[in-house]
Amino acid sequence: MINAQFKSYRDGYFFFEFETGEDMAFDQVHPKILYRYNLKEDESLIDAMFLLTFSEHVEDDDSVIYRIESLKPLE
Repeated sequence: MINAQFKSYRDGYFFFEFETGEDMAFDQVHPKILYRYNLKEDESLIDAMFLLTFSEHVEDDDSVIYRIESLKPLE
């Protein structure tokens, strides 16, 4: 798990900034997370800090899909 700050949702991607300063765009979010946190529309979540776990899936065409597997708020 890594500490990450939610930055935005735009153009179908979820943007987070890791505590290292690295930005990352995620293609997918586990449906249970989206049920709990409306990252697409809830502007109060912008700049919120989370513990984040993600997976990387390589497709047949060698493209990579990044998916958030778990998301827990930091208080």
